[in-house]
Amino acid sequence: MPVKPIEVDVWVRGTQHATTRQISLPEAADAWTDADVRTLLTEMLRAIEREKNPEGEPPPVSLRGFNWIVSPYDSGGVLLHLEVVMGTASAGPFAIDEGRLSAMITRVMAAAPPATPTIH
Repeated sequence: MPVKPIEVDVWVRGTQHATTRQISLPEAADAWTDADVRTLLTEMLRAIEREKNPEGEPPPVSLRGFNWIVSPYDSGGVLLHLEVVMGTASAGPFAIDEGRLSAMITRVMAAAPPATPTIH
């Protein structure tokens, strides 16, 4: 499946600007697997960490301790927003049904191993 760069808009608390980072995922969002969604969540959280600590080594990511929402986009598709204490990340629009992406995220979150003392 072709891979394409996806733009993630990142804002870190205490700053006055947002930046855009790129991650790579399969191009067809409607063909994503739970593993692709896990990668999307993980890389969005890492984008926040990299923006806050650009010189640091990214820590392991735990899929716990953040809020997420899938929302419709005016021109079609959906956006995904993540929020953690240190900031937010938004990506999309993705050509996938809102309910399907929400269900996939819910499954990925439920299957995530228990949280470890990791800062994300």
